[in-house]
Amino acid sequence: MGKEKYVAYVGTYTHGTSIGIHLYDLDVENGTMAERKVVPINNSSHLVKAHNKQFLYSISDEGVESFRILPDGDLEFLNRAGIQGMRGCYVSLDAQDKFLFVGGYHDGKVTVLRINPDGSIGAITDGIFHKGLGSVAERNFRPHISCVKMTPDQKYLCAVDNGIDHVNVYRLDHRTGKLNLVDIVRCELESGPRQITFSRDGKFAYVLCELKNYINVYTYDGRGKTPKFEKIQQVDTRMDVKETACAAASVKISRAGNHLYCSSAGDNSVSIFTIDPKSGMLERMCSLPISGSYPKDLDVFPDDRTLVVLNHESNEIRTFRINYEKKLFVEKGRPIKVETPNSIMISRLYE
Repeated sequence: MGKEKYVAYVGTYTHGTSIGIHLYDLDVENGTMAERKVVPINNSSHLVKAHNKQFLYSISDEGVESFRILPDGDLEFLNRAGIQGMRGCYVSLDAQDKFLFVGGYHDGKVTVLRINPDGSIGAITDGIFHKGLGSVAERNFRPHISCVKMTPDQKYLCAVDNGIDHVNVYRLDHRTGKLNLVDIVRCELESGPRQITFSRDGKFAYVLCELKNYINVYTYDGRGKTPKFEKIQQVDTRMDVKETACAAASVKISRAGNHLYCSSAGDNSVSIFTIDPKSGMLERMCSLPISGSYPKDLDVFPDDRTLVVLNHESNEIRTFRINYEKKLFVEKGRPIKVETPNSIMISRLYE
């Protein structure tokens, strides 16, 4: 990666000994992480960086908080804003960094907030509560929004509802910040869709379903008056497809766009899939254990050779070297102790 420098931000729960967002310096060539400092914030469950690379936004108990990213990667607090609801679990931005979107797991609410020119968080522009009932199951009988993400063409906001097995698709008014429901992608009953991500070319969508332990693959076409999602594949995420006590947890796509990574709790594994660039369909490369408990989030180093896994319940970060030729990954170094890690974001420095 030349002389480029990178850091990783890891959000944590702070009801124990942790106090906020942990900042790590990365050695990309050697695949290692070294903790530098911790930035105080209450229960940082998810993070996002602005596309202009100048600001970071995080969920907190108080709503959402903004930070300026300093040249060395350190964070300078800007402001916090309430979301007029229960605490969120997911946060994202539009490509122009004009609006911040918050997904509410506990109250099933999508909140939109304006971003001010100085990067601070401004006023709420819209708030929508999902309605409906799911199956008569303990986990998913009412709305639980677990992910909010714009489509790559920036026309629509996808709100993944883990409780009622829907992905609600809203058209975003880029002037007012208002949302208008235009489509619903209905998933299998009791599948518990958890996250959505898109291929690098924007032609395919991947929906990770927590309770049924699979990924639904869709073609995506936003050229018409309404978005079009067409399901083309379903692949299991478990290490052993007979294992029932599992819960798919997180999904990411490689920087190069040719691999998809997902983690599963229960069997505590990570699966790597190869993405066919023409069809968007997935082919399993490997599924292996990660030597920890509840791999809640994951990411890969910028060279796509080092896998980072946050083991939420065993309070650690583990790194693995990926060998794509041999179709496996091998643990590298000792685990890094950190209490209840939730979310990781790897960022390039611009010193």
